[in-house]
Amino acid sequence: MSSRTTGDPGAGTEGYKRTLGSRQMQMIAIGGTIGTGLFLGAGTAISQAGPSLIIWYAAAGVVLFFVMRALGELLTHNPVSGSFADYAHRFLGPFWGYATAWTYWIMWVTTGMAEITAAGQYVNYWAPGFAQWKTALISLVVLACANLISVKIFGELEFWFAIIKVTAIIGMILIGLGVLIIGFGDAGDTASVSHLWADGGVAPHGVWNSLMTLQIVLFAYLGVELVGVTAGETKDPEKNIPRAINSLPLRFGLFYLGALFVILSVVSWQEFQPGTSPFVAAFTKIGIPAAAGIVNFVVLTSALSSCNAGGLYATARMLRTAGLNGHGPAALGRLSKRGVPATAVVISALVMALGVLVNAIDPEHAFAYITAVSTGGAITVWSIILVTHLRYRRAVAEGRAVASSYRMPGAPYTNWIALAAFAFVTVLVAWDSDTRVALYVIAVWFVLLGLGYPLARRRRAAAEAPAAAVEDTVKTSARS
Repeated sequence: MSSRTTGDPGAGTEGYKRTLGSRQMQMIAIGGTIGTGLFLGAGTAISQAGPSLIIWYAAAGVVLFFVMRALGELLTHNPVSGSFADYAHRFLGPFWGYATAWTYWIMWVTTGMAEITAAGQYVNYWAPGFAQWKTALISLVVLACANLISVKIFGELEFWFAIIKVTAIIGMILIGLGVLIIGFGDAGDTASVSHLWADGGVAPHGVWNSLMTLQIVLFAYLGVELVGVTAGETKDPEKNIPRAINSLPLRFGLFYLGALFVILSVVSWQEFQPGTSPFVAAFTKIGIPAAAGIVNFVVLTSALSSCNAGGLYATARMLRTAGLNGHGPAALGRLSKRGVPATAVVISALVMALGVLVNAIDPEHAFAYITAVSTGGAITVWSIILVTHLRYRRAVAEGRAVASSYRMPGAPYTNWIALAAFAFVTVLVAWDSDTRVALYVIAVWFVLLGLGYPLARRRRAAAEAPAAAVEDTVKTSARS
């Protein structure tokens, strides 16, 4: 009997088609590490932390690398789509599998709402008379259709979205280095590496105020775990997954640390304003025409990428995992003839359409309304991955699980270091009155999960009853 029938999510092929190649896998991994937080959120963080922001991006990158190495060991042990929920179910218990699937789903659905909302705002740059909700609706319909056709179409979209983001960042780094080394452009006379320490110090507003940006920094990495969701549809996962994860330090170093190092050397941190893209500020200072338009296009594609990969692809796989494990309606577990969880895609898209409704009702505050839910969800899911890995290692030591050849370095100490970092960021979130609402939201969410779990457990028991009856009949016939 398959694992999906018995409720053991640790084995089984799931029925997905492994059509994502190495090229797409690598770019999905790259795209997952570059979000709109870098292009937009970094402006607010720079104005608060100054050059010390580079340190916090480096620290967060180390922590997220630990998370991904832990996930990578689980993935190579058993590469399945919807992996976080499957592994939590097996090594932590059914409730945690149920809670992980639905928490990851609500985290990305709300993030998807925010991203399509943002897409409407970005399009208004070129077409101010075009209603924001119309852009959000068109974006959602196009991306949902692409996800319904095949996973290969999804992979191609993500490939080109990632290419645009990578090109923009590498272009910024090369231009900035040219300004620093050769001195061309309007910023040639003032650009200097000394901006990193000379304009009030590394942490000009004090270490504590600088540390408060850690929450912004950490959530800029949201999406790095998407590699795990693609595992069940990736060709040769034992080879491609470690390759994608092992390249994370290089990607973090280039796209985050490299970009910030160049930007803060070309433009003093004092010239950045909250809400203004640091890329726009740097391009404008250098004297590149149409700087705002270029960055606006890149941020638009970044928002669509996030909606495509997290809001639709990842949420659909998590919904299907919930359906297969008996933690949601069985209809969620069905695949179309093209190997796509079509029902789950449609449901995620319909829920995300609520973001379009919010856009139509109150476009000015839409983005703020629908981003609070995703903040606590990210730390929750990353922490569950680390704890699940600890339990997996215990199962290996006791002979209850097969060891993976791709092992997390320094475990279990690196697990605890990363968990301590997440606990510290949670304290920072609670300390700030503007972000404290995220903790209230996640607390209410887990109350709702607790109330819904008995229903999920009864549904699971009802689904397993016929299979158990068949097994009993077979055993009785064999004895007679």
